[in-house]
Amino acid sequence: MIDRRAMMTGAGAAVGIAVSARSYARIKGANDRLHVAVVGVNGRGQAHMSTFAKQPNVTVTHLVDVDADVLAKRAGAFAAAGHAGIRTEVDYRRLLDRRAVDIVTVATPDHWHAKVAIDAMDAGRHCYIEKPIGIAPAEGEALIAVQRRTGRQLQVGNQQRSSVETRQLATLIRDGALGDVYEAQTWYANNRASIGKGREVAPPANLNWDMWQGPRPRGPYRSNLVHYNWHWFWKYGTGEICNNAMHELDVARWLMGLAYPRSVTARGARHFHKGDDWEMYDTLALELLYDDGRAIRWNGQSCNAQLTHGRGRGVLLLGTKGSAVVDRNGFELFDLGGKPIRTVKAAAASETTGTVGEGALDIYHARNLVDVIRGRASALASPIAEGHISTTLCHLGNMAYRTDSVLTIDPGTGKPDSAEALKLWSVAYQPGWEVRS
Repeated sequence: MIDRRAMMTGAGAAVGIAVSARSYARIKGANDRLHVAVVGVNGRGQAHMSTFAKQPNVTVTHLVDVDADVLAKRAGAFAAAGHAGIRTEVDYRRLLDRRAVDIVTVATPDHWHAKVAIDAMDAGRHCYIEKPIGIAPAEGEALIAVQRRTGRQLQVGNQQRSSVETRQLATLIRDGALGDVYEAQTWYANNRASIGKGREVAPPANLNWDMWQGPRPRGPYRSNLVHYNWHWFWKYGTGEICNNAMHELDVARWLMGLAYPRSVTARGARHFHKGDDWEMYDTLALELLYDDGRAIRWNGQSCNAQLTHGRGRGVLLLGTKGSAVVDRNGFELFDLGGKPIRTVKAAAASETTGTVGEGALDIYHARNLVDVIRGRASALASPIAEGHISTTLCHLGNMAYRTDSVLTIDPGTGKPDSAEALKLWSVAYQPGWEVRS
């Protein structure tokens, strides 16, 4: 029997990283309790806490956040809900030499995702990482390399891949129910408010500003940046396309059997709340064209919540025999005349446009990771190689928008042939905080 501490750290890591999920289950004991640390608990991390706590024989033992007030609030609420013995940390690195953590989940701002996951895998931990997997495509490449090198399980938070109903639709499409699916139209609609004009001020005492910046080059604190508005600043965020389009683009290309396109076009603008600090588009139309003539499109409306097909987000698949509309809560089939012929609703609902986004799909997706770790399932629903492709589609949309150009893409690597766009393939790091494979 291999000592668990030796397996997870130090010299024993070489043994631990070489075993498969099934072998790991035999070594660890398939019924042993798994211990989870959630990194980033202000927003989406709340769903991680709740979701993993509901898994059988799994305990959320550690919460990590750089805001002391948020950390205390979440820990207090979690304890009040009956989860005793929760431990808290400001610096996630203090977890990595402890034997008490098996899974690290990452729900931090985008610029932290790859760094935390890579450090965790290098320390022998399995990971659940929120989308987007990184702030630039090079971070996805690094994640793939580290996952392969360490052998740890890395689930990407594209939770609709664990949807029973979407998987049912995938089978129907594979069996020819829609004929040849030649186009996917995807969308997201919200009514976000202005972020106003911020000021460079001293960070609040409860926030560890140095740790919040993490891998990114150091700069002054801004009063309207933390906790959510960083999404709309290029230094830390990736825009609505990585924030939300990734889910629907992932579903579309999964159901259509597609990977990288041959060209990417993105037409975006700022129509709302002009004059505030929001640096990005609030409206974007993305077009991905493939070699065989098929297409995936996304319409992003950050500040106009007009529904499409009665939904705030979703995917319309157009086929030569019919069509389908699918979202997190089921799907509908239509004939070529647009007549509804079948409706399938999810047994339990999932949130669609909220910032926490908790729902049944989170539970299924976390369960899939736990089952793979224990050797009870053979494959992750959303492995890093798949998550990297879907994330890169979103980054390519941002590249096309920022360079104001139509990008020609290498369908094998996803890389654009534009030297200007390739400058955005990677980012600069604070010395000592680099993301490496």
